[in-house]
Amino acid sequence: MRRTRLRQIAGWLGDRPFFAPILTGATLGDRLIGCLGALIGICLTGMVCNLAIGGDPQLPLIVAPMGASAVLLFAVPASPLAQPWPIVGGNTISALVGVAVAHLVSDPLLAVGLAVSLAILAMSLTRSLHPPGGAAALTAVIGGAAVARSGFWFPLVPVAINALILVALGMLFHRLAGRCYPHRPAVAPVNQHETKDVPPALRVGFTSADIDAAIAKNQETLDISRDDLDALLREVEHEALIRQHAALAVADVMSCDVVTVMADETPEEAQRLLLQHKIRTLPILDQTGRLIGQVGLRELAAAMDTVRLPVAEAVTARPSEPAVALLPRLTDGLSHIVIVTDDDRRVLGVVSQTDLLATLARSLAHGATMTTPTAV
Repeated sequence: MRRTRLRQIAGWLGDRPFFAPILTGATLGDRLIGCLGALIGICLTGMVCNLAIGGDPQLPLIVAPMGASAVLLFAVPASPLAQPWPIVGGNTISALVGVAVAHLVSDPLLAVGLAVSLAILAMSLTRSLHPPGGAAALTAVIGGAAVARSGFWFPLVPVAINALILVALGMLFHRLAGRCYPHRPAVAPVNQHETKDVPPALRVGFTSADIDAAIAKNQETLDISRDDLDALLREVEHEALIRQHAALAVADVMSCDVVTVMADETPEEAQRLLLQHKIRTLPILDQTGRLIGQVGLRELAAAMDTVRLPVAEAVTARPSEPAVALLPRLTDGLSHIVIVTDDDRRVLGVVSQTDLLATLARSLAHGATMTTPTAV
């Protein structure tokens, strides 16, 4: 009850314009998790550094740029600027640039400007761009006697050690919080048949060239990788298609007279059923009639020397899902059917590529009829 109440309060605050997160996709709950992560990360980084390098009372145990790195690491962990290499490399390389500038340039005003500008250049060239790196370079120039006395050790101790510990703690924290860090960029669809054709999902709609043209026209640097942007736009396109055809459910288009095979049957029997019914995939059932997987000609061909029926992971859906939502599953180049099950994993029907294609063709034809002006 208390947890539900806290969620309600967080949701109410998140709906208020003043409390709404500035970044798209973030929630107040995400920010609270980020606050907790920063608290743990910064405190533990300082504690570990105290044990490792606590001999010099004048040398900072944790440098100020780590606070800014913690904001990125825990608040926007999917940002390209918040990944492990930018945090470690960006801070360390920038500090090294700052120390070099401090040794070569005597004018402090010129030194601070050169340190930050050259740090940006160095991070850009090494693909380690990280905003707190500018502060690391600045600290190396104006950090005082202790930093100056450390010389070229400063980028390693404490900067690199701080960054490594912070990243390690961030990886552990995000894993415990159920998040993915380091961020894995979206994987572009590939042609599963190993031919030169573009994957089906990329043959219509916008192209990579369209994305590049839009980015160039926008003339802004975006804090999102190009692969993630591509995946996001395709998901928007898919969600719009589902919304336009949401009334058509999986239950409306599925085939109900399903040919199945029991798990204890032989590969020969499965092949006979596939050929007899001119289908490509069979749902596999256990002794209680529940779905445990699927088998097709591909799996049978790969297991010719076995007497046991090969079991592949089944592609499933619920009868209440929008039929259009099955498009990604049926156009991945591997799946020929989606098996419709209830909550107890009992097979209710299947939707094949043919079923969905025929349904979409009729839906598009109906939409064209409804929108074509009547001749006078």
